[in-house]
Amino acid sequence: MKPFLFIKLVEVSKKRKKKSCLLNFFKHQIKMKNITSLALLQLALSFTFLTVGANLIETTCKSTPFYNLCVSTLESDPRSSSADVAGLAQIGADKLKAKATATLRQITGLLKGAKDPKLKMALNDCVDYYNAIIKYDVPVAIEAVAKGDPKFGVQGANDAANEADACERRFQNQPKSPISGSNKAVHDLSAVVASIVQLLL
Repeated sequence: MKPFLFIKLVEVSKKRKKKSCLLNFFKHQIKMKNITSLALLQLALSFTFLTVGANLIETTCKSTPFYNLCVSTLESDPRSSSADVAGLAQIGADKLKAKATATLRQITGLLKGAKDPKLKMALNDCVDYYNAIIKYDVPVAIEAVAKGDPKFGVQGANDAANEADACERRFQNQPKSPISGSNKAVHDLSAVVASIVQLLL
C-alpha cells in the first residue's frame, strides 16, 4: 500500500471516529434532556394534583361546622390528594369508624376497673351506643355514599353523632365523664362527615 493512501485511510478513520463520538455525545444530551423534561412534567403534574386536592379539601371543609378538624382529618390521609367529594366523605367515614373503635376500646378498659355500679351502668350503655356507631351507623353512611344515595349517608353520620351525645349524657349524674373528650371528638367528626355527604345531595 502506498504511504499516501495509507495516510488518507488513517485520516478518514479518525474523522469517522470523531463523528461517531460527536453523534454519541449529542444522543446522550438529547436523552438526558428527555429524562429531565419527563421528570419536570411528572413533578408539575404531582404539584397540580396536590394543589387541586388541597383546594377541594378547603372548599369542602368550609361547608362543615368544624373546619380545622375537617382539614386535619382529610389531609392526614394520602387518598385525599386525588379524591373527589365522595372520596373525601369515604375518608371521613373511615376516620370516624377508627375513632369510634378507639373510644369503644377506651370504654371497655374503663369497665374493667370500674367499681361504682352507676359508673358501670353508664359505661355499659356507652358500649351499646358505640357498637351501634361501628356496626350500623358508619357502615350505612359508607354504603350510601358508594351507592350514590347520600340521603342515607347523612342520616347514618347524624345517628353516629347522636349516639356519642347519648353516651355523654349517661354521665350527667357522675362527678365527671371519663370519656368526655372522646365523645366530643366522635360527635364533631360525625358532624363533619354528615356535612360532606350533604354536599352530594
